Amino acid sequence: MVSESSSVPSAPRNPIVLIPARLASVRLPDKPLADLHGEPMIVHVWRRAMEAEVGPVAVACAEPAIAAAVEAAGGRAVLTRPDHPSGSDRIFEALQAIDPEGRHDAVVNLQGDLPTVEPALVQAVLRALADPAVDIGSLVVEIRDPEERRNPNVVKAAVSFAEGAELARALYFSRAPVPYDLWDFDPKEAAVAQPLYHHIGIYSYRREALAQFVALPPSPLEQRERLEQLRALEAGLRLDVARVDTLPLGVDTPADLARARALLAPTGG
Repeated sequence: MVSESSSVPSAPRNPIVLIPARLASVRLPDKPLADLHGEPMIVHVWRRAMEAEVGPVAVACAEPAIAAAVEAAGGRAVLTRPDHPSGSDRIFEALQAIDPEGRHDAVVNLQGDLPTVEPALVQAVLRALADPAVDIGSLVVEIRDPEERRNPNVVKAAVSFAEGAELARALYFSRAPVPYDLWDFDPKEAAVAQPLYHHIGIYSYRREALAQFVALPPSPLEQRERLEQLRALEAGLRLDVARVDTLPLGVDTPADLARARALLAPTGG
């Protein structure tokens, strides 16, 4: 048993969920404030995070308009510098402002453009941190659509699950089909090809790992693949993933927004 005084990390005892949000979006301007049945999208994400009940929730926002929308719904918002290069940098600034004493030992980084995310996914992303050797947790879902196997917009995780296991170590992430895909070698082999996994960009960080990550410069593989999580792997941080069966809708375009509105449409009663 690991004692409380030991420096060896253990399962998080006091996590916090932070949702980075900014108005600047090339494909969908003012995305966090997009209306979804009378409420801004960012408020829907905040509500889903609250429903997960894993810890307190706050929105780390770049503009006062986002903070005002969250606070009007009863949520907590923290204004951060508008020029952060990534959501990870934004939530780290918010964490320092909210909790300078270091009470929260883990942070869930939940993207602000996932208004249909199931609360169970917010819970699942913390499971990997139960292993003291793991620095960062994330999620994957098995790819079912053959078109996604070769779609560079679908990020794949190179990961191998032991039989019956729902957690595994991620060895690499790529926009290419990884591991090697028998589908491309011989379509007749598709029926026996091993699964490929779609990475879901929700993360859990041990507090120390988040501080280490944001202090690192962009890495060569990160810049080549344009995938921030490769910076962590290149630096030797361990990233494990939990396998889930639901892919949340990420809203990046007007078409995605229309889909989100349809999915969240009130049912008649």
